This record gives sequence, C-alpha cells and structure tokens, in this order.
Amino acid sequence: MSKVVVMDHPLIQHKIGIIRREETGSKDFRTLVSEIAMLMCYEATRELKLADVEIETPICKTTVKELKGKKLAVVPILRAGLGMVDGMLNMIPAAKVGHIGLYRDPETLAPVEYYCKLPADCANREIFVVDPMLATGGSASAAIQLLKDKGVKSIHFMCIIAAPEGVKKMQEAHPDVDIYIGALDDHLNDHGYIVPGLGDAGDRIFGTK
Repeated sequence: MSKVVVMDHPLIQHKIGIIRREETGSKDFRTLVSEIAMLMCYEATRELKLADVEIETPICKTTVKELKGKKLAVVPILRAGLGMVDGMLNMIPAAKVGHIGLYRDPETLAPVEYYCKLPADCANREIFVVDPMLATGGSASAAIQLLKDKGVKSIHFMCIIAAPEGVKKMQEAHPDVDIYIGALDDHLNDHGYIVPGLGDAGDRIFGTK
C-alpha cells in the first residue's frame, strides 16, 4: 500500500493557516502556495537515492553525495497545480516540467482530459504530480493513470490540502503511489469541495472568482 505522509512542519502548517483565510488576496495566496510547495518538496524528496562521487575541492580530493540515477520531473494538474511549480523548481531546478489538463464535469464530478504534454523521457524520470487540492481524487487518479499509460513507473503525488475521500480513492486506484499532504481535512461537501478547505484554489491563485 502507498505511503501517506501528512506534513507536520510548523512552517507548512502556519502558511496553510494563512491561505485558508477568506481575506487572503491572490498575490499573497500565490506566494504562499509556492512557498508551501517548496517546503513540502524538501520533505517529499527525503528518500531520493544518493550516490558517492569523487570531486576536487580547493584543498584536496574527497567523496561527496549526489542524487543517483533517475532524473526528476514535476507535473502540475492544470490549472491550480501551476501554483506549486515554481516552489518545486526552487528546490530541484534541473527538473523538467510536464502539464496535464483536466477539468471536473460539474454534473458527474468525473475528470475530463483536455491537455497532456510531458517530457519525452518521462518514462525514465521520477515524477512528482502536484495539485493544491485532493478532493474527490478523480483528477489526481486520472492524471496518474495517464502517466502510467505512457510508461512512467515512479510517481509521487503532492497536494496542500486533502479530503479523506480523495486519499481513499487514490490508495484504491494507485496503491503504488506515495501521497504527500500538507493538511488532511475533514470531509467533502455536497458540491465536492473540501471542508474546511480554502475554496477554489485555481480561482484564488489566478484571481478569477
């Protein structure tokens, strides 16, 4: 079964508290989402494999640690996932970026794909799929299935706020994908929104209420 990690870092919790507030405007919201993604990336990459590499310092030869093997890629689920990309790239600037576009059908709440563009070598990369909200889990599950269909083997999912229903769906659909969560909330309401949540992350990031 996949690993579910709910972040307990004080800085992450503090910043999530601010973005939940109704009065937090788009500019501050965007900045904080990026900062939260950066802090979560630091925690979520804790188990990346390292290799010994011999180098020359100005003083002598020595052996240092470098990331081993697979390169990384960040794949935001459009459009809200875009808000997390810069924060991730601050930590792993050499990562490539793909994009998956999904929208939720307002009647069925099922995800519908409208865009998918991935690095050509994505099957050989360790992929971090990012979306601020894991609500029903439909979009995240569909995005990860798209990646698997393209041969990607190593996938992690990262969100700022999750509902238990979304976590359950993800674990059922993709038991091999680790899930990193900033805060685990109470439940989904009748409209598929996370409670207490923070509203629509995309609208708040891009100011399109």
